[in-house]
Amino acid sequence: MSTIDLQHLRQWIGKTHVDHDVLSSRHARLMAATLGIPQGDLVSDYPLPPLWHWLYFLDGLPPEKLGRDGHPARGGFLPPVPLPNRMWAGGQLEFRKALPLDGSVEKRSSIVSIEHKQGRSGELVFVTVLHEILHAGEVAISEHHDIVYKEATQPGSSKPLTTMPQAIHSREFLPDSTTLFRYSALTFNGHRIHYDADYCRDVEGYGSQVIHGPLNATLLAGYAESIVGKPVKHFNYRGLQPAMLGAKLSLSAVHEGDDLLLWVSLPDGAVSMQARARF
Repeated sequence: MSTIDLQHLRQWIGKTHVDHDVLSSRHARLMAATLGIPQGDLVSDYPLPPLWHWLYFLDGLPPEKLGRDGHPARGGFLPPVPLPNRMWAGGQLEFRKALPLDGSVEKRSSIVSIEHKQGRSGELVFVTVLHEILHAGEVAISEHHDIVYKEATQPGSSKPLTTMPQAIHSREFLPDSTTLFRYSALTFNGHRIHYDADYCRDVEGYGSQVIHGPLNATLLAGYAESIVGKPVKHFNYRGLQPAMLGAKLSLSAVHEGDDLLLWVSLPDGAVSMQARARF
């Protein structure tokens, strides 16, 4: 029998939150150091790289306001979904204008939909949040962010294979425990799946620490711009299965008309994340 009271959860639709921040160039240089890329250009007025806005507008809640997973306790801005695992599922972004480093910005967030579905592994609840990032009174980034709540992963459970075309562009990236620590620190992400091996295994059913989904998306967006040589205007991405600490990630891409199809694959060939960029 379902434990999901969808009517109750949908009372959170329309809930809004507004925040302000400064796109610190120092913080951006720390991100560059984390990814092992040059830091020299990351000074005032330089355009913020794609998806690096996730380094800002950070919530700093005291310990008593955190859930068992290290994230903010449920029932605040996000609805109190009674499923144990929550993950960054995917999103769709439109980049309308460049954001300058060290510029003052505003973020307007609102919950736009809450859906209940039945998946291969059990019940799922998808929450979609619209974020708008404004600079000088104009929307620079419009982002629909999808969050999924699910049952704990069962040990040994398999994922369906996703067939991708032959890659034209590819490169590898091997995140280690320091990478995960630094990215968690930069995004003030306390989720225990990224650093607590016992919690990963005993509570959420993962074999090891989980590589951040937004980190994978950021790698793909940056890779897309390096291939095409100009700023991405639209970027859609979707997580297909978690990538675990110790896995060497393969970033791949192929041109499809005006789009660039990108994906992160794991050592066994399984696709962890898929994305599409348009310029």
